[in-house]
Amino acid sequence: MAMRPQRTGNLPPETRELYGRQQELAQIRGAFDDGARLVTLAGVGGVGKTRLALRAAREAQPSFPDGVWWVELSSLRRGALLAHTVGEVLSVVDQTTRPMIDVLAEYLAGRELLLVLDTCEHLVHECALAADVLLRAAPGLRILVTSRRPLGTRAERPLTVDPLPVPEGEGGACGGADAMALLAARAAEAVPGFAVTDANRPALVRLSRRLDGLPLAIELAAARLRDLSVAELTDKLDDRFTVLGTTDEVLDDAEPPWHQALRTAIGWSLELCTPAERLLWARLSVLAGGFDAQAARAVCADARLPEDTIPALLAALTDKSIVTWEPTGGGERYRMLDTIREFGAAWLRGLGEESTLRHRHRDYFRALARAGDAAWMGPDQIAWRDRMAVEHANLRAALDFCLAEQDGPSALQMGGTLWFLWYACGFAKEGEHYLDRALDLESAPGPDRAKALWARGLVGHTLGDAQIGLGFVDAFRKATADEADETAPLAAALLEGASLVLCGRQARAAEVLDTAPRTPPSPGRYDAAWPLLQVARAFVHIQLGQVTEAAAVADGLCAVCDRHGETHVRAWGDYLRALAALALGRAQEAQAHARDALGGKRRVHDSLGIATALDVLATATLASGHAERAAQLLGTADRVWQTLGTPQMGAPDLLAARQACEAQARQALGDDTYETAFRASYDTDPDTGITHALHTATAP
Repeated sequence: MAMRPQRTGNLPPETRELYGRQQELAQIRGAFDDGARLVTLAGVGGVGKTRLALRAAREAQPSFPDGVWWVELSSLRRGALLAHTVGEVLSVVDQTTRPMIDVLAEYLAGRELLLVLDTCEHLVHECALAADVLLRAAPGLRILVTSRRPLGTRAERPLTVDPLPVPEGEGGACGGADAMALLAARAAEAVPGFAVTDANRPALVRLSRRLDGLPLAIELAAARLRDLSVAELTDKLDDRFTVLGTTDEVLDDAEPPWHQALRTAIGWSLELCTPAERLLWARLSVLAGGFDAQAARAVCADARLPEDTIPALLAALTDKSIVTWEPTGGGERYRMLDTIREFGAAWLRGLGEESTLRHRHRDYFRALARAGDAAWMGPDQIAWRDRMAVEHANLRAALDFCLAEQDGPSALQMGGTLWFLWYACGFAKEGEHYLDRALDLESAPGPDRAKALWARGLVGHTLGDAQIGLGFVDAFRKATADEADETAPLAAALLEGASLVLCGRQARAAEVLDTAPRTPPSPGRYDAAWPLLQVARAFVHIQLGQVTEAAAVADGLCAVCDRHGETHVRAWGDYLRALAALALGRAQEAQAHARDALGGKRRVHDSLGIATALDVLATATLASGHAERAAQLLGTADRVWQTLGTPQMGAPDLLAARQACEAQARQALGDDTYETAFRASYDTDPDTGITHALHTATAP
């Protein structure tokens, strides 16, 4: 029997050496070897739980055939989206109406993998419930948690993470003292050429003891060595242990004793900042996850912090280790450690600015959503998709703030404007969550409610719920009855026609879709409606046997998309061209169009489009006489469909086509050969299978 292919997962890189922690790593290994299925690393902020979990997860990777998956939860402010966040990490975008936790349970049931839930203390109840459900459903699942407190479940094996050990005496040697080793390494980073000598060792020992071996406190203190000697730094820290009373308002005195070291290190870092740097630190705390300089300027700048000072202030905070600079393929971004962000957030509350800054944050990301909507049907579509994915945590935070503040108008506007994120970028279930709540919160008629109704109908299509789409048609038509916008009637026809297509009512769908003009209308609020309607129209022509008409519609659609530089709908046009070519007996042409569709859908990360393109590519490949290759493509397609929940969206025509392809391939190959080819591809990482599909042509 062939060995099961190993999936690696998504562990972030280890950018720095881990000092010590061999005993803790052995305890984690021992707990899992002992049969524990849920291990929680519990400890105070700044003690190094995340770093330890990352090393433990990397060491465990070879033991899990289905990979080790890292789920970072610090930016998730509402537990309602916990299962969605885990699903996104696992690429389980499930486009059905089932509860996401049920989807995850089903997906994990037959898999052997390790799930790492990092930073759970603000979601303890939700994480405990989710862990119980998933562990019951999936015997091969193991979960590693980092949190300031245990989850409190019966299955949990809590392990306390203590600070690093420090030398026992003031003049102790550094051998075996992990806190000393970390301090020495960070000092060398801050001061080129720094080394531990007989002369400075006593001061280093004293400093590491003064910081109680707390890794984050050591990191922050070491950054000060650019300006002070070790002895001066220790003396000043001694002073600040007695004078930093103001920080007691920020960090809880009930924390264990070593937390005072962190309080002192962070408080001193705050003291050493200029007033402008302190204010920016506090204001940056409202940004969730990472952020770029543009967001920092827009959210944090005002008369007290002029916009042109923000870049220099960011550089200064980076130099002081308050902010981490992260170069990415999309440009420079910044991040704050959770504990440092919490300190800034508490300081912001003390300044009385929290509400003001959260409103600025909401306004900035609401404007970003509007800009993405306006640009979506153009040449920058892929760049906008990538940008919205990068800012996903901030978009969530803005929407959550709208809901928490009972700000229905803003929630409606933002939820509707982000239709393209929910519909085209694989976040349909999240769109369902936000749109349903926004529509319940705000019932006043207006353009924003109309856009949200339309977006919710599209999300229903993506989730394979035709009745939801039909259910929103009348409400949308009523909401837009008085609008002069030419795109609004097309948007209504799309909702109704596409819903009928999903129901298999093709003749009626054709009647509805044929009411639309053959050429695009003047620009309006629903510019995507006309091209998406052409997709539905061409598909109906195919199903009704009107192949020539379908090809003409698809060609016209592709031409319009090419003029605008659009990718997402253009790929649907290629998919329809492939269907038409197949119906006309042109298998090679169909394969070429199917690969074009697959490439376009991959560029915009549209899982639904990828799955449908793979299906039609398999059928075209079979028609070219390559049954074994077709079976492999069906295996890759099934892997993608599994992450979507309902194969072929439950659409009768798509299901029939998929079943026919499988039956013919089985007949050509025999069951054993078919299963071998199918399984080899199904067990391969989907991205590898898609790459192979794009670059492997078959001749007739």
